[in-house]
Amino acid sequence: MKTMLQVGATALVMAVALATTASAQRPDSRTMTCQEVGDLIASSGAVVLTTGQHTYDRYVANARYCSYPSTTRPDSINTRDGMCTVMRCGEPLFDRFHRD
Repeated sequence: MKTMLQVGATALVMAVALATTASAQRPDSRTMTCQEVGDLIASSGAVVLTTGQHTYDRYVANARYCSYPSTTRPDSINTRDGMCTVMRCGEPLFDRFHRD
């Protein structure tokens, strides 16, 4: 029983450490200029950015990086030099193939 508790405690500590490391390595839009954010998205195609203390999202260069039937939608995020318009994946505004 004691061994199982030790294994469980170790696993919990490792999970918290990995989660902290992952969020620490994610680029933070608030520390970058709008130009830097745009360049990063363009060079990567798609990137997950931290946008606030507890928020993040995935931003894309174009619709190729979205799953069907999603398409690109403009979004505004905070950057070091103000608000910046970037693209993210979202549901289409209308169904192109819907027939009544």
